[in-house]
Amino acid sequence: MSSSTKMVGVSNLGKLYKIAPKGTRPGTLTENLLATLRGKQSPKEDFWAVRSLSFDVHQGEVVGLIGHNGAGKSTLLKLLSRITEPTEGQIALYGRVGSLLEVGTGFHPELTGRENVFMNGAILGMSRKEIQNRFDEIIEFAGPRVALHLDSPVKRYSSGMTMRLGFAVAANLNPEILIVDEVLAVGDAEFQKKCLGKMQEVAGSGRTVFFVSHNLAAVTALCTRALLLHGGQLHEDGPVARVAATYQLMTRTGTALGGDLTNAQRTGTGTGHFLSLALQPYAADGTPQSLVYNGSKVQFELAIKAEQLLTDASVTLWIADSNTYRLVDCSSALQGKLVRLESGEVVRVRFTLGELLLKPGLYTLGVSLGRPEIEDMDTIEYAGTLEVAVDPDAAQAALTLPGAYTCRYQTEILPGADLSTSLIGVSSNRQAA
Repeated sequence: MSSSTKMVGVSNLGKLYKIAPKGTRPGTLTENLLATLRGKQSPKEDFWAVRSLSFDVHQGEVVGLIGHNGAGKSTLLKLLSRITEPTEGQIALYGRVGSLLEVGTGFHPELTGRENVFMNGAILGMSRKEIQNRFDEIIEFAGPRVALHLDSPVKRYSSGMTMRLGFAVAANLNPEILIVDEVLAVGDAEFQKKCLGKMQEVAGSGRTVFFVSHNLAAVTALCTRALLLHGGQLHEDGPVARVAATYQLMTRTGTALGGDLTNAQRTGTGTGHFLSLALQPYAADGTPQSLVYNGSKVQFELAIKAEQLLTDASVTLWIADSNTYRLVDCSSALQGKLVRLESGEVVRVRFTLGELLLKPGLYTLGVSLGRPEIEDMDTIEYAGTLEVAVDPDAAQAALTLPGAYTCRYQTEILPGADLSTSLIGVSSNRQAA
């Protein structure tokens, strides 16, 4: 099959549950029986766990599903696994599905580990001979402790042992579509490493993987694409770095986006505070650009107001990836530029980065004002987002940044502040009312 072969097609998918209204006291067994005999039904409200979901997944894609608890991730996986039926919409699956949704999913507690391996393989459509051919590989992956208790009932296994055997079965029986939900929530570091390695191997062989985890580092390391669910609906679908950054902003702040920093979530003494954040990217020849590309020259401008006498304050701006790891740090103090203001005065601090070496994706911006090791006047961990776009006119070299790098930059301190400066490629984080 070609790399463009569709493996999963989801169209207008929805799942409706009937739940008791908020604040309703659960009835006792006697009360419920009497209500049923009298023909009285307790009032129920509609709750759409997922609704209006539409997307396609192709062969070889490794797709991460991220979102808050209750966003609809597990419901979507149960629908894809045919554990539950949709209320509306359609799901088209073009291949055998292997699922590991919870510890022990699909395992019969009274059967032994060996019997459960064969039962799960049969459920996946494997013949007994096919399972026997892979049996040793499955048990080897599960580990020596599982092998030692292979002929004991699964109900006597620890949660970690059950997870090991469950993942070994799901990943080693050659499903065309592998669905894994929070597999890293149980197990030691060695097992987690083996799981990630196995999923990378599965994806490299051309099979399709759905991976759910709240561990963004694992999602970004394993996946190339991510679906962000919010309130049961698809909030964003795109490259994993971009979607992970969006989710991180939602998780940390739950705020709207805009150019004003006056109401951003912050920490500090309040001696001074940031008013706004803006940027302007430039091409190599100095021509202003509308987008930020890998290698662009970029000017960041911060407006700062002093609430009290402000002396010898350092201004810091940083760019972080979706895992909050700082890739770029700019500090005015390192260039001998300190802010000194009377109460009520406003100043602009401009950082000009000579060459922004970041691969295309979405990054977070943070800013801080203060005297290092003495006073934190104003710190905004999530001041905004920076999108580095794909340059259609340049060959995109593979760029891997193992950590922070030294970026050439200049610092300027300018009197006054133009708060109407237009924002390009950056959205600051403003607290929702």
